[in-house]
Amino acid sequence: MEKITSFTINHLELLPGVYVSRTDNINGAVITTFDIRMTRPNFEPVINTAELHAIEHLGATFLRNHSEYGSKIVYFGPMGCRTGLYLLLGDNRSFESRETLPLIIEMFEFIAEYNAEIPGASARDCGNYLDMNLPMAKYIAKKFLDNVLNNISENNLNYPK
Repeated sequence: MEKITSFTINHLELLPGVYVSRTDNINGAVITTFDIRMTRPNFEPVINTAELHAIEHLGATFLRNHSEYGSKIVYFGPMGCRTGLYLLLGDNRSFESRETLPLIIEMFEFIAEYNAEIPGASARDCGNYLDMNLPMAKYIAKKFLDNVLNNISENNLNYPK
């Protein structure tokens, strides 16, 4: 069986950043998948599920309510390896990592500054609502902003060769 593209990226050289993972054309719609890599794979600890789950709820709520991008959001959710998240945007064209930075920075600022009840954090709305940690989600979001997003370079926008 052939390896899927994401398993051909050298994760030993992959830095935290925002990467275009793939672009697909489905019935005339272009779906761009972003790899929002928050920790360095195999070098840093992974993100605990409670923090990642809180980031997912806050990020998805922020993105789907965004005035410019809300109608383009296909999916936002965690990676199985817990080193980051996937964001899928759908439009009549593909997107580049650099052009989505303002949106991603705005989302992580929203998460880092959030001080209310997490949207959907109830037994009625979520299948695992008790597994959320807002203070740590805010800490991780701020760390990603400070260490990566606010000083991003090409090494954090393009997959290693």
